[in-house]
Amino acid sequence: MQAFLDLFGAVVSAGNQITWGGLGGVWWLGILIAALLPAGIYFTVCTGFVQIRAFGHMLRVMARSFRKERDDCVSSFEAFATSAAARVGTGNIAGVAVAITAGGPGAVFWMWMVALVGMATSLIENTLAQTFKEPGDEPGTFRGGPAYYIDKGLGKKWKWLSVLFSVFLVICFGFFFNAVQANAMADAINAAWGVHPLLIGVVIAVLAGMIVFGGIHSIGRFAGIVVPVMALFYIVIALVIVVMNIDRLPEVFALILGNAFGAQEAGAGAFGAVVANGIKRGLFSNEAGMGSSPNVGAAADVKHPVVQGYVQMASVFLDTMMICTATAAIILLSDVELSGAVEGVTLTQSALASILGPWGNSFVAVALLFFAFTSIIANYYYAETNIFYLWHTRTSIFCYRVLYIGFILFGAWVAYTGSSGNFALLWNMADMSMGFMASANLLAILLLSGVALKVFSDYEEQRSRGINEPVFDARRYDIPGIDPSVWTPSENTAKPPSEQGTK
Repeated sequence: MQAFLDLFGAVVSAGNQITWGGLGGVWWLGILIAALLPAGIYFTVCTGFVQIRAFGHMLRVMARSFRKERDDCVSSFEAFATSAAARVGTGNIAGVAVAITAGGPGAVFWMWMVALVGMATSLIENTLAQTFKEPGDEPGTFRGGPAYYIDKGLGKKWKWLSVLFSVFLVICFGFFFNAVQANAMADAINAAWGVHPLLIGVVIAVLAGMIVFGGIHSIGRFAGIVVPVMALFYIVIALVIVVMNIDRLPEVFALILGNAFGAQEAGAGAFGAVVANGIKRGLFSNEAGMGSSPNVGAAADVKHPVVQGYVQMASVFLDTMMICTATAAIILLSDVELSGAVEGVTLTQSALASILGPWGNSFVAVALLFFAFTSIIANYYYAETNIFYLWHTRTSIFCYRVLYIGFILFGAWVAYTGSSGNFALLWNMADMSMGFMASANLLAILLLSGVALKVFSDYEEQRSRGINEPVFDARRYDIPGIDPSVWTPSENTAKPPSEQGTK
């Protein structure tokens, strides 16, 4: 078994060099280190710094997201909650700790940068997912995502890219990410209450199976209740810690900024570790540009594709700017040694316990229990959507479900072994699959950026005419691949609010 894991680890390491850097010993020589931030900056400029300029409008769109367009549809908020359930997970607690351990406090700054420009990237990819979505099997549902907008938007000559993306996503979200989430839960609960890691894995697998087999409606309802509550409690605890240590806050910010730009580093290699770990853990946490959130973003029933773009943009802000920052504050305001001897979620637990006492261990375990579990069930839906795209057979779904459960148990097994090598392999597996998946999606949204910006301009133009809730009419634009049954509104809904209902 160990010989196989060592061989697999070598393959995973080579894959990470291609996507995350390290080819030829150059830390930035990898697809995503070189492309992720520039792509985000490009989308930020093209949308007129939408994440800053339209921040207030984003909050107003979020306030309206609870409303359903039809009784049997998935609301904009349910899609938001499902994507937030996937985003808000191990990356927010264990991932931040891993980034700080491996890259130093400066990695937090690069997590912020990935999130800031990633908000614009998330708006673009989710706008595309909505634009090219199609009706689902169940009444009131839709399916879409990168595989669909690559296939429909770029045409049959790019079919290979849509298939490649779907395969990477199934491996990433269906298998490797779930192993990481289960591992973190098993570690945290074992450290807090001494429960056997393998028993935790079995319980997680059974509970996840009961929820995910209920479909997107079941997942959306569950996430819509759990995600806001758990995020609020976690942020409140972090704010309490910040207030308790308010005099040390300038010191923490100085530590993050000084470390971020290499002022406290020995050379380019150390600086590269700061940037690379910040970008990797930032993308793992907020998923902006990865192509994951569009799979559920497409499921929402909205009047205009950009509406869900704004909603998913808010999810990136919640994930990194609020929850990841909360974890960083807990760790950096504590007296825990950042030597690497304590890894992942146990570092966050130790940090909280050092500030608030022994119950800090239990609090992190409970928070992670909800964070990671909701991620596991949302991850299932992402992968199932792409299994549906690739094969669309009952046999393929059954095989996927068996492997899905198997990787949850694998993550718990890694916690049981207590091996730092297996722990590192687990995160490297997640990084590799995430890297190839994000690379395929970045290429696609850059090629389709003209379509996304055209749809975005339509939304902005309607807003400039005083229309509070713009309606998208595909007949106004020559965009091949759009399903007319989805984006051809009725005569009444296509009118401005001032004129609706006048007949």
